[in-house]
Amino acid sequence: MKKILIVGSANVDLSIHVKQIPAVGETVLGKSMERLPGGKGANQACAVGKLGGIGCFLCAVGSDDAGLLIQKSLKEAGMDPAHMKICEKESTGMAVVCVSDRGENNIIVVSGANARCDVDYLKAQRALFHDCDLLLLQMEIPLESVVYAAKKAKSLGKTVILNPAPVPENFPEELFQYADYLTPNEVELFKLANMKAGSSMEEVLQAGKRLLRKGANRLLVTLGGKGALYLGKNEERLFAPPEVPVIDTTAAGDTFNAAFAVKLAEGWNVGKAVDYANCASSVTVSRKGAQASIPTAYQVQEFLFNRKIELSPISLS
Repeated sequence: MKKILIVGSANVDLSIHVKQIPAVGETVLGKSMERLPGGKGANQACAVGKLGGIGCFLCAVGSDDAGLLIQKSLKEAGMDPAHMKICEKESTGMAVVCVSDRGENNIIVVSGANARCDVDYLKAQRALFHDCDLLLLQMEIPLESVVYAAKKAKSLGKTVILNPAPVPENFPEELFQYADYLTPNEVELFKLANMKAGSSMEEVLQAGKRLLRKGANRLLVTLGGKGALYLGKNEERLFAPPEVPVIDTTAAGDTFNAAFAVKLAEGWNVGKAVDYANCASSVTVSRKGAQASIPTAYQVQEFLFNRKIELSPISLS
């Protein structure tokens, strides 16, 4: 199996369960609160480990209890935390996550030590860039680090998967050419395309094609309950997900990205890998939490068996 290098953020989430997401100026009562390991990078790293991938994770955490919690979660998921940067003067990143009864969420992130996942740190890990086959990236670390990692991996002939979350105000458009697969959700897609958010598939396609014209190679747009849309230069396909009860959507996108990367690393074609990623993220949304909700490879296989789902070997370039 090919090796996956994950570069990104690591946070501890304060997950608050509420009846509904509060509006601006509104006060609501929380039902419960949990302190859980999270962060888009760490979520994806844990998912790669749980789903049977061979990977290594680069991130920065503080020398505090929160940092230890993240290291423990990574080890339990089968991901080696040996190359993490431990910062003495910075606290581990924190995120406040509100989760509604409908499974919707909003997230506020305080970067903390994630700001120390800088270019100098990544340059010191150059051997890992040479040794990997795929790079999986998000955007909760310094922007210059994201650009460096993507450009470095691309120059070495690696497959680059960029999950542009969260989209920065000044997105460096050179990233389009470095990413083999750009994986935004609907909100991120419209922001990248400089378009007013829409809801119809026609609007989604219009935004996606605009990004292709900007230089994006391939798009995988995650559409929640509608599945995932694949867009290439001359092809498009919507992959519908299985129906499941939605409990908590936290880490659903991270599971999708990691599952897609793992199956590409195993040599699956793109279509079959997207189908698998849809199923893996469906398991995630039917459970509570971030890393705790991410399934193992066995649990996804069990889900497929129980639902009598046979993944179709759709050939997409």
